[in-house]
Amino acid sequence: MTLSTIATLGAALSLLIGSGFVLVGVVGLLKFDDPMTRLHAPTKVGTMGIGMLLLASLLASLAKGEPSIHELLIMAFLFVTAPVSANFIAKVTIHRRTCETPPAPKKDSTWSTLDTPDA
Repeated sequence: MTLSTIATLGAALSLLIGSGFVLVGVVGLLKFDDPMTRLHAPTKVGTMGIGMLLLASLLASLAKGEPSIHELLIMAFLFVTAPVSANFIAKVTIHRRTCETPPAPKKDSTWSTLDTPDA
């Protein structure tokens, strides 16, 4: 097998996996009702799906003998901005009080540390 054949097979596999992730993200976006649960589908699954599609594009350009780093730049931008935008959407939803309020933390000294209470 040549490098071109391996890259083409890798691109095909990446397209299938990426399409599956994107499909799951779309179904999750349409199925969930409130913004906080709807937030997980496009940011987690969709990011992985788009990343795999970009990897397929990178492998296909490598198979043609014209490697490109544009896909790597897009992936880096996507993996940096998706969590930030998800955080902003979650903060807006919490501040608008359109979601269920999370429970308050315990009022002891161990709720945010690794210390264990004395027995």
